[in-house]
Amino acid sequence: MTGVEILDGSRSAPPRDNGELLFEAPWQSRAFGVVADLVDSGCISWSDFRLCLIDAIEAWESLESQNQPPWDYYTCWVTALEQLLFRKVLLDPAEVDLRSREYVARPHGHDH
Repeated sequence: MTGVEILDGSRSAPPRDNGELLFEAPWQSRAFGVVADLVDSGCISWSDFRLCLIDAIEAWESLESQNQPPWDYYTCWVTALEQLLFRKVLLDPAEVDLRSREYVARPHGHDH
């Protein structure tokens, strides 16, 4: 089995509606696309990503209920992507933090 189908039938399966992938916000489809592109380019594998996604879901599930943010599959997806990129040294955590702070400091309406 290759492609995103490796996620189907497991805890890591993406949300679907009538068989189609379900995205509630544009950032979710972009996050999905980043992973698909990285797999297509050979930087990561679906199997490695799946394991990181399961870890991210388990980490969310293990939080005490008062500390547990609302369930959001694609937040776990992004967490898994970050962890895999850090592990493979394709992304520097300090650079991500810097860019995140820069992004948050942008004035409203300049979010791209």
